[in-house]
Amino acid sequence: MATITATFDTRREAELAVEHLVQEHEIERGDIVIASASDENSAGTEAGGADLETDFEDGNEDEAALNGSVKVTVTLDDEDMVEDVEDVLHEFGAGDVLQD
Repeated sequence: MATITATFDTRREAELAVEHLVQEHEIERGDIVIASASDENSAGTEAGGADLETDFEDGNEDEAALNGSVKVTVTLDDEDMVEDVEDVLHEFGAGDVLQD
């Protein structure tokens, strides 16, 4: 069994990586956890995707807290998949990717 953790600057990057792992590599969604990388609730350190301002916003919308990175943890039964999972996490913008 292997556990891989990765940090992302935006929740969008983290979710895209997770979606790719589930759909393209058939990893069970229950084996993947997305959480704040710190004790604070966070949507990442940078705005991304739907978090970016548009011409339709007036600045009064409730904003997600950009207080820290988003952590993705993947638990694998098949250790032969570690390299593929690490490649996907890097492809979608993961900063630190560590295997326990």
